[in-house]
Amino acid sequence: MQLTAIAWNLFHGRDFPPDPALYSWRSRLGRRSERGATHIQVNHDLEEEFASILAFAEWDVALLQEAPPRFKAPLAAACEAQAHRVLTSRNQLGWLRGAAARLNPDLIASAEGGSNLTLVRPRGDRRPGAPHTSQGERPEGRSEGPGGIVERRELTIHRGSPERRAMALTRTAGGLCIANLHATNDAPELAAEDVLAAARGASEWAGERPLLFGGDLNLRPGESPEVFEQLGERFGLAAPTAAGAIDHLLARGLHTVEPPTRWPPQRRELRQGGLALRLSDHSPLQARFATGEQRE
Repeated sequence: MQLTAIAWNLFHGRDFPPDPALYSWRSRLGRRSERGATHIQVNHDLEEEFASILAFAEWDVALLQEAPPRFKAPLAAACEAQAHRVLTSRNQLGWLRGAAARLNPDLIASAEGGSNLTLVRPRGDRRPGAPHTSQGERPEGRSEGPGGIVERRELTIHRGSPERRAMALTRTAGGLCIANLHATNDAPELAAEDVLAAARGASEWAGERPLLFGGDLNLRPGESPEVFEQLGERFGLAAPTAAGAIDHLLARGLHTVEPPTRWPPQRRELRQGGLALRLSDHSPLQARFATGEQRE
């Protein structure tokens, strides 16, 4: 089996143009769009825009962080995927926070609450609406799919200050185990504790099954090499994305067919009013893996 995985921090469902001059109080308070030479900054609900980017990308497994909890059903439906959502922090009175975020996402920002959301396409990385071959076979180069979700678990990684962190543990019918984590930000020592605790918990849960471990780990291998050495030596999780990266897709029991690579910014952009609308402050990370029975 081969599978394509992506990891993407959704920035709480907001856009992030490259020109900081486009961020203004009149946009944040008055919901007025700001236009630059190449990009637009908007302040309205972008659920459909995120769904469009994800639906027409080819992947089998998507590990999403800072996903608005209300995005679970629409993203799963648009991508023809099964979903596993684990709430993280600031989710008290979630219905009220969600309503406020629909009205003014930039004003409420991360206070809407967040989740780690794992999406699985049981039949593989076929995009919705893409045709099958006339014989009903998958086109050459496409994966067979990991199978549907057969187990969903939640593991709390960090309690208390600065905020709760939880990991989504998802197992598919094909035997793939997926661990989706967003580690503590702006505190490398806490992020290191989060990541190592999560790796231990995920490894114990997965047992001998292949394990995909990733998300926004908020650690750069160039700055915290000892953490990634421990991930490899103690848990068999390899290999980090790049020296300066904080988003990672690590694997144990899987062969790397295509190493984790960040999408260019243009791949997460849509056109609006003749300008580019860039979603999130992170670019998706993509990699391709194979089990021992199928490798290139």
